[in-house]
Amino acid sequence: MRAVALVDGPVELRGALDLEITQAGVMPRRLPAWTKEQYQDPSVHGVTLMPSGVRLVFRTDACALELEVLTTTGQLDTDPEPRPTGMLELVVDGVLTGRRRAPVGNVLRMAGPGAVQRLIPGGPGTVRFSGLSACMKNVELWLPQQTPTELVALRADGEVLAPLPDGRRRWVHHGSSISHCIEADGPTGTWPVVAAMLGGVEVINLSQAGNAVLDPYVARTIRDMPADLISLKVGINIVSLAAFRLRTFGPAVHGFLDTIRDGHPDTPLLLVSPVSCPAVEETPGPTAMGPDGKITALGDPCAVAGGALSLAVVRAELSRIVASRRDRDPHLHYLDGRELLGPDEAHDLADGLHPTAAAYRRMGKRFATHAFADDGPFR
Repeated sequence: MRAVALVDGPVELRGALDLEITQAGVMPRRLPAWTKEQYQDPSVHGVTLMPSGVRLVFRTDACALELEVLTTTGQLDTDPEPRPTGMLELVVDGVLTGRRRAPVGNVLRMAGPGAVQRLIPGGPGTVRFSGLSACMKNVELWLPQQTPTELVALRADGEVLAPLPDGRRRWVHHGSSISHCIEADGPTGTWPVVAAMLGGVEVINLSQAGNAVLDPYVARTIRDMPADLISLKVGINIVSLAAFRLRTFGPAVHGFLDTIRDGHPDTPLLLVSPVSCPAVEETPGPTAMGPDGKITALGDPCAVAGGALSLAVVRAELSRIVASRRDRDPHLHYLDGRELLGPDEAHDLADGLHPTAAAYRRMGKRFATHAFADDGPFR
């Protein structure tokens, strides 16, 4: 086996907008380095390090590949084991060929959610994919969507070359945990990746679990990066955090869209409202997890009349905003998120909020059917 350079070599690291050099190797981040000074909440940093949609792309005639990684996962003091690290998946010529569980490396122990974290250092582990054909092939190594993963080494028993241009369009998506898809059964099971594979496009997933709140630095990031297609899934985190009221929500959406349009005036842009979430359909946030492990709304339904946001209000406002801009922005489109997962599928929300792995795959198929149809916004 021979070592392959992870930086400044033949391997492309797609889905990451920044690479941090660490003591172990290279850590992919899904936002540019300059954004770090613009947020204080450590959860933003944490989810940005989770490599949803990040993959190593190259060509090779190798029959065996090894990827050495150092993961960082969490563990509550009351839990006997660390949180699952997820899967590393190998796609060869567009076909899922191998799956390996990511090894446990560093563990962040804590007394409870939001408590002070204690680092239990761990070491790198290696996953191996063997039995591959000896012909030259296109390879994608997908990192686990829910676990920060430092890349330590890549080894192959054959030649490794840079990927060839394939002409696929670049789709940039931003959303919440329901687009980050921590609960998916693997990195290619997240709904944006399922939709991208069906639509024949390259996806860059900038979704931030718990943190899709129209941050200006995200809009500037999308403005400044190449994109042939753009989608934004907006609303659930805003309601769950009670981050806006109706008076401030509309202008914030307009400002986010205006910033993106500064760099992409004619790019097809699909604004997607939240999928069904019974707890906050008519009741505003903030939200919390109840003793039954399901999300519950803490707001007062009567407060909606005074400007508090429920999902019903958010959907109506997003639809209104798109309609108001369409005359001057014919490439702006709207999709009601309930077309991806509707109220009759609430049983697929294990905690009342997040879809199951099967539901994520169903959402990806539905998004592809809508967006990439002959008359769809991404046609």
